[in-house]
Amino acid sequence: MNEKIISEPLESLLKNYRFEIDNIKKIVSGAKYTALLLKNGNIGVCANLGNQVQTKKNIYANFNLGNFSHRIVLNTYFNALLNYSVKYETGDIFEKVNFKKFNNIAMIGLFKPIVKKFQQNKIPLTIFDYIKSDNILTSMSDQKQILKKADAIILTSTSIFNLTFLDIINEVNDNCCIFMLGPSSIMNKEILQYRNIKMIFGATFDKFDERILKIIENDGGTRKFLKLGYKQIATTGETDENLS
Repeated sequence: MNEKIISEPLESLLKNYRFEIDNIKKIVSGAKYTALLLKNGNIGVCANLGNQVQTKKNIYANFNLGNFSHRIVLNTYFNALLNYSVKYETGDIFEKVNFKKFNNIAMIGLFKPIVKKFQQNKIPLTIFDYIKSDNILTSMSDQKQILKKADAIILTSTSIFNLTFLDIINEVNDNCCIFMLGPSSIMNKEILQYRNIKMIFGATFDKFDERILKIIENDGGTRKFLKLGYKQIATTGETDENLS
C-alpha cells in the first residue's frame, strides 16, 4: 500500500486558490444544505449534516479549518469557484460505471436512489453512514475491514468537509476504484489526483439561479434543487475496463 496521505483536500485547495470574501455575493443556509453565490453568478452547494452555518460572510475573514461550519462554507466556495471551469461529461453514476464487474462494493454515505438501482440489478452492496439510521446499513465498526477488501467504493463528497476523506482513502487497497458522489462534490484536478479516485459525480447550476438559493434557504434538499441543475462527471481520463 502507498504511504499515507496527510494533506487533506480543503487545506490543499487553499494553497492553490485564494478564498476571497469579496468574490461572494450571498451565503444562504437551511436545515439540509448551504449555498453560496459568487458575484460572477456561479453557485456552490454543500450538505450541512446537522451543522449550523452562519451566513454573514465577514465571519469567515479569519478562517478556521478546524471548524465544521467554516469548512462547509469553504467547500461551498470551491464548489462554486471550480465546478464551472471545465466542460464535463454528463450522466448518472449507474449509467457510467458497470458495477457488475466488481466483486466487493462499498457505499460510504447512504444514497437511497442509487441503492435502489443496485437492488433492482441484484448487485451486492455494503453501506455505511455516519449519521443516518436504516436497517440496510452495516455497523460502522465493520467499515475498516470492508474498506481493505473493497474493489469499488461510492464515497459521499461530504467526506471532504467532515474530515473522513483521508481516513477512507488511506485504508483502501491500491486496486480499489473510488467514485465520489453528491452535489457537494468539488470537481477539479486536485481532487482527482488523490489516490484511487476515478470519477467525481457532482452538479452545476445555471448562473444566478435564485431558485436554488431559495430552495436551500427554505430547508429543501437534494431532490428539490438537483432537478434544476446538471449532473456532471469529472474523470481522470484513464481507460479502465472495470468502469464501463
